[in-house]
Amino acid sequence: MQGTVDGFSYGLVTPVAAYFMACLGGALGLRCTIRSVQNRRSFKPGWLALGATAIGSGIWTMHFVAMMGFTVAGAPIGYDRPTTFASLAVAIVMVGIGIFIVGYRGASPMALVTGGTITGLGVASMHYLGMAGMRLQGRLEYDTPTVALSVVIAVVAATSALWAAVSIHGFMASLGASLVMGVAVSGMHYTGMAAVSVHLHGAAGSAGRGSSPAALLAPMLTGPVVFLLLAGVVVMFDPLLVMGEPNWRLPEAGQAARPGVPAQRKPSHGQPAWAADRSPRRAAQRQEAPRATDW
Repeated sequence: MQGTVDGFSYGLVTPVAAYFMACLGGALGLRCTIRSVQNRRSFKPGWLALGATAIGSGIWTMHFVAMMGFTVAGAPIGYDRPTTFASLAVAIVMVGIGIFIVGYRGASPMALVTGGTITGLGVASMHYLGMAGMRLQGRLEYDTPTVALSVVIAVVAATSALWAAVSIHGFMASLGASLVMGVAVSGMHYTGMAAVSVHLHGAAGSAGRGSSPAALLAPMLTGPVVFLLLAGVVVMFDPLLVMGEPNWRLPEAGQAARPGVPAQRKPSHGQPAWAADRSPRRAAQRQEAPRATDW
């Protein structure tokens, strides 16, 4: 017997909340990745790992917030906890691989394609593994072309997000990129859900009502939501993470930034080049340099 599926049993509440969680995770992940790229004195692996965890947690939380509104008439839904949390681990690990690739290789085409493909496949794997964790008196069936379309959307969205993470440095620009990322991730989720149909077992229609999906999922979502909020606090209290590296601290083209050595200032209009170089290191070199009369 074919089950009646409703993906919006709470109306627009769950799609809007899911979109917000996707945007929050994306924004935090982008800012952490930018922090690791811009400031070479920071602990790069730590910031990249924090960014991957934020994006993975945001995508996973978005999926299951949206699933709170998913119901099947006559078939109470449950969730297998090990499978559900395994989907969270898959999301974080696969996103982390993609972020570390572009974090260390930069925005080269090969790095973006490789990292974006791995990350996109990780997002799709998280989605369908989370769906495999559902327990109901029926069988889930998928439309193959629609599933393939959802995977393509996931790969394109992941590649775009990784490009934004290493190419967009302004706070407002990265905020806009996270909003677009939220649209793409939510679009991938609901495209995947459009591929789902439920074939109920014979006795499923007479089954009593169990706990609502919201009551089952809310306790499992507590940890990732708290983590995203704490990551948001880290972003708020790190001015470099929010506003980016000041222009005067960025190294000039062709020069590598060195800890403890201030960047040379460019001379203003009409000012000789030697007047702009006031760094302590240059001053010490001028004092130590032998003069023609010291012999």
